[in-house]
Amino acid sequence: MTRNAWGGIAALLGTLALTGCPGRPCPTYPFRDPAGVLEHYASMRGPARVLRAEARVDRRDTEGRIRGTVLMFVERPERVRFDAMTQFGPAAVLTSDGERFALMDLRENRYFVGPTCPANIERLLGIRFGGEEVTRFLLGETPTIEATERTMRCENGAYVVTLVAADGTRQELALQVRGSDLEAQPEDQQLRLIRSEVFGPDGQTVWRVTFDDYQFVADPGDESTPRRGVMMPYSLRFEDPLRGTDTLVRFERIDLNVEVPEDAFQQEPRPGLSVEEVTCE
Repeated sequence: MTRNAWGGIAALLGTLALTGCPGRPCPTYPFRDPAGVLEHYASMRGPARVLRAEARVDRRDTEGRIRGTVLMFVERPERVRFDAMTQFGPAAVLTSDGERFALMDLRENRYFVGPTCPANIERLLGIRFGGEEVTRFLLGETPTIEATERTMRCENGAYVVTLVAADGTRQELALQVRGSDLEAQPEDQQLRLIRSEVFGPDGQTVWRVTFDDYQFVADPGDESTPRRGVMMPYSLRFEDPLRGTDTLVRFERIDLNVEVPEDAFQQEPRPGLSVEEVTCE
């Protein structure tokens, strides 16, 4: 090989090192406005109303690391149940019917009751979100801030929607287009939420949730259409840099739209447990 040829290869490699490998292309027929893409994604998630699941939860915070299995039951818009399990049975059970919160801690023989709010949900999950927000996350969605400005760009095969509030708070939502849909019309594109992140007015991340490992979960409510269902994220990561918490949820099993037991989101204290009223502060 000639010296000129080697020189050309070296120049090409140098260019690649500076620019990086090209990312995924944007859709040929993209959505033109943020509202359209968000409405389309919401319509895709609509069929998922109830989630029953088993997950491995890995939580890290300033006090250390906690890992374990959690059984989950959530129903739109804000009813939740979480059973933290051991090999001998539940260690703690959190329930909320949307108004009343209860947490039975069998490790310390205590029973907490009070209003449903982020502070009380955090007592077990380690993430400071309300019941409605947690439900939306687990169903592959996200709450959004009250925005006065909305913009959108395409980046690496994903729509990145930016919402800006009056006080300068900003939220970014990254919605990835399925690779086989890059030539499809907007209304036929399958989208997957891969990141929702809120930044304070100072530009620092307030919280970030990332979604990964999407898998198809059938909807048992319509036997006439066997492939009816929803693509569900089997991996979610909740990060709160300001509070120093990082929680990873990896689903092992998900069932959608199952029948909800009448008492699924309520509980009574076991005999001998100390009952304590808690507030949202």
